[in-house]
Amino acid sequence: MNFGALPERLAHVRAEIARRQAARGWAHPVTIVAVTKGFGLDAVEAALAAGLTDLGEHRVQEALEKIDTPTGRRATWHLIGHLQRNKAKHVPGRFALVHSLDSLALAVELDQRAAAHAAGAPVRVLLQVNVAREAQKSGCPPGEAPALARRIAELPHLALEGLMTIAPFTEDADVQRRTFRGLTSLRDALKEDGLWLATLSMGMSADYAIAVEEGATVIRLGTVLFGPRATGGAGGAGGAEGQAGAAAGGRGRGKTEGGT
Repeated sequence: MNFGALPERLAHVRAEIARRQAARGWAHPVTIVAVTKGFGLDAVEAALAAGLTDLGEHRVQEALEKIDTPTGRRATWHLIGHLQRNKAKHVPGRFALVHSLDSLALAVELDQRAAAHAAGAPVRVLLQVNVAREAQKSGCPPGEAPALARRIAELPHLALEGLMTIAPFTEDADVQRRTFRGLTSLRDALKEDGLWLATLSMGMSADYAIAVEEGATVIRLGTVLFGPRATGGAGGAGGAEGQAGAAAGGRGRGKTEGGT
């Protein structure tokens, strides 16, 4: 695929981030995770050439096909999709940050895998919270998040750094804003209780601007950077919707767990 428009798209995203932060008085850095789901190594190469070193994948298997290459080893990889316990063994040493930790059972499994890994470094994780309480989405309920966060923070081989959420698939900006504001409020409440989680991973191609206004420190972008995914191929589910969203200036949302 041709990713010649990536530098211009990236410049637009960065300008929008600066504008939205200035409007709300935020001054913290915002990390852009370029989501390469559904694209090949040429997208990884294009991202790196554009200065995007933080790359994200939804599925472990697709990620490994890119990570375990000379090109892939130059990037910092984020796992942003749902992690199954039987895939936890692939995480240590490969993913810099797991955005989608959502249960104590998964946390314990990942902690054990990290303990057994030769590198011995803690696995950096975020707790995924289903702020909007959508039945079809992963993430722990908001009411359970404080207790779960404390349990995860006690695990010796994990480093809990923040929270992640996905807004409902809607063009209603008020719904999106309530979701992101809910995650920020949860983070602030945890801080008052003595648990400071600096990272807020929230915002995708269609709603990142609102997420930035509400305090996002990490945004997960795919189609707004790379353009629409082809239908049919790997990661192509929802491709038609993604194309419609790209054509509409990012207003549409692909139905993807984790976010692009």
